[in-house]
Amino acid sequence: MTLKEAFESGEALRAYCQENHVSIAEAMQRREVQTSERGRAEIREEMYKNLVVMRESVYEGLTRKQQPVSGLTGGDAHLLFKYGKYNPYSGSNACRAAAAAMAVVEVNASMGKICAAPTAGASGVLPGVLIESARERDWTDEQLVDALFTAGAIGLIFARNATISGAGGGCQAETGVASAMAAAAIVELSGGAPIQALDAAAMTIKNILGLICDPVAGLVECPCIKRNALGAVNALICADMALAGITSLIPFDEVVATMLTVGKDIRSEYRETAKGGLATTPTGKLVAERVRRVRGDK
Repeated sequence: MTLKEAFESGEALRAYCQENHVSIAEAMQRREVQTSERGRAEIREEMYKNLVVMRESVYEGLTRKQQPVSGLTGGDAHLLFKYGKYNPYSGSNACRAAAAAMAVVEVNASMGKICAAPTAGASGVLPGVLIESARERDWTDEQLVDALFTAGAIGLIFARNATISGAGGGCQAETGVASAMAAAAIVELSGGAPIQALDAAAMTIKNILGLICDPVAGLVECPCIKRNALGAVNALICADMALAGITSLIPFDEVVATMLTVGKDIRSEYRETAKGGLATTPTGKLVAERVRRVRGDK
């Protein structure tokens, strides 16, 4: 099987990894070397830069109260992170990862620098999960760079065979795919096999299949920021299930195909148009009007 064929589906990727005795992260790096015609060191350095941006956005969001122009959000990530130190019901690591995920999207809403993973609206899930888990488990930057290649491979298959766009498939295609990427990355970081990483990714999507995209006032803030927190915890529990030996009854590729079908079935009002869901609640409409006044929109 060629590298090009390996990324046509999850099953093809699993087969390639098994045949060549490599991880998903290694397969993805080989693909990048082949398609970009650059050296491995250069590709890893570029991915390391993404890691740096992710880490800095987590730090920025947790240590400084963000102030989006909209006035809708800011400071929630810090509150949750602080609370997470005191025996939270969700567990300290999960709570901190959720807070870190929120922090990144708060930075994004404040026009700060983030790394889309796979989109800006879902940019908090992957760094939230990786950075906070690394803090607890002493993972090195080299390991985290590998994890980003794993995540990238999963995102690539979703982008190729379904969608990573809220406008195309609802929030399941944004925070859902981000969760899948993070779960697979955690599994490989923890020594899991490629099939376990794919199972973890499949379970994350199954958990939020059909999730709509309904940004209040059309902004990537409410409910997006808190959904990133959900995405982080979803990724962690699905990684745990896969590492425990639990498998996804519905194979990864069938889950991807189902997500695409469901995304197409979701009414346009629920696909990033701000014309349905929470965006059309009485409060949502008042917020939208306030934001228009602040912007000076007619």
